[in-house]
Amino acid sequence: MSRLDRRQFIKLSAGALALPSIIPASALGRAGRPAPSDRITMALIGCGNQGMNDINNFLADERVQVIAACDVNRQSAGYWDGKIAGREPAREYINWHYANGTESGKYAGCDAYEDFREVIARDDIDTLLTALPDHWHALPVVMGAKAGKDIYGEKPLSLTIHDGRVMSDAIRANNRIFQTGSQQRSDYRFRRTCELVRSGRIGKLHTVRVGQPSGTPDFGRSGHRKAAEPVPDGFNYDFWLGPAPEAPYSPARCHVNFRWIFDYSGGQVTDWGGHHPDIAQWGMDTENTGPVEVRNARAVYSTESPWNTAIHYYFECLYENGVKLIISDENRMGVRFQGTEGWIWVTRGAWEASDPALLESAIAPGDVQLYKSENHARNFIDCVISREQTVAPIETAHRSITIAHLGNIAMKLGRDLKWDPKAERFPDDREANTHLSRPYRAPWKLEG
Repeated sequence: MSRLDRRQFIKLSAGALALPSIIPASALGRAGRPAPSDRITMALIGCGNQGMNDINNFLADERVQVIAACDVNRQSAGYWDGKIAGREPAREYINWHYANGTESGKYAGCDAYEDFREVIARDDIDTLLTALPDHWHALPVVMGAKAGKDIYGEKPLSLTIHDGRVMSDAIRANNRIFQTGSQQRSDYRFRRTCELVRSGRIGKLHTVRVGQPSGTPDFGRSGHRKAAEPVPDGFNYDFWLGPAPEAPYSPARCHVNFRWIFDYSGGQVTDWGGHHPDIAQWGMDTENTGPVEVRNARAVYSTESPWNTAIHYYFECLYENGVKLIISDENRMGVRFQGTEGWIWVTRGAWEASDPALLESAIAPGDVQLYKSENHARNFIDCVISREQTVAPIETAHRSITIAHLGNIAMKLGRDLKWDPKAERFPDDREANTHLSRPYRAPWKLEG
């Protein structure tokens, strides 16, 4: 297809038309790597921690051309392990990568932006990679969907249950492709564990234990700088705060340690809520619903202001079918499925079972066979081309992170809660329902 024809197809397709899930390079342009004009164009929004990890996966995909890098920070330290990041390092890195594939050794085709709205307004950008602090997840996704962009969005999906609902509805209403950065769904062990559980290999499932990290680790090596400081040159801090409440700048508040502040995130509960609880939902076959009760919630919170999220936590989610999901930093890291005839535990790089032979058993034709993806980033691009659903679609991500949000709400309120997963409300509980959303600081508004 020509550049214009291909871009029009990606923007306008409602999923009724379909191309093969993987198009050979010769169909996109010359044999080997497609010409730049025939590649799917991408913009990176959020040039820090996970954004720079993710972009490497797309730079390695011969079907993709990254043409924009956007961040409110020009360049600074304070990211993972104190490393330097920002829009200028990202732009330079992307240009350097493509320069290595040119005869001249030069390339300057990636532009840098401070305002994501300028990126979304570009008609020549097909896809967005959004890797922002949690309080900035909803707005670019909704705006991007309305502008016809397909989106790879980092986990956790949302800051609140309401934000997640608006995001998912916007993707559906605008017929967009969305992949959540819950990459464990593209891992063999996690997929096979869920297939075995859903195929009845451990009998009737009754309990799932999810283990996640504790504490508030100083990922950015900035935790000792919690007091107010002048805003560094090149950092649009007011834009970084965006819809969140006004607050004095401090290095410990931004870039990577933002996740320990409720105004911007939900601590370890939500930071890992897009991973292990998501696998629990996959194995329980509850991807399109949620629990009906949250019980026995308790937490110990950080007192190192402005960090205030839970450093220790425990809560139970009861499902309509009687299965109990227990999420806590007290549990062994990973996901343990317990059935009437055995158990399976899985985490990154390892798994165990009550009967080790179970892990090597074959999945028979009549057993549950789940969506197979072996590369999370390539799966997204495959689906951008085919207009098929990704392995980690937005509605699934919304349902998974809702569990983490429910836990945080129950721990804050210090009491058991009833939950209606269909209406996504706490029945007859006005106080709890006030926690479904948060006010947006003017002039920012989230409109579905």
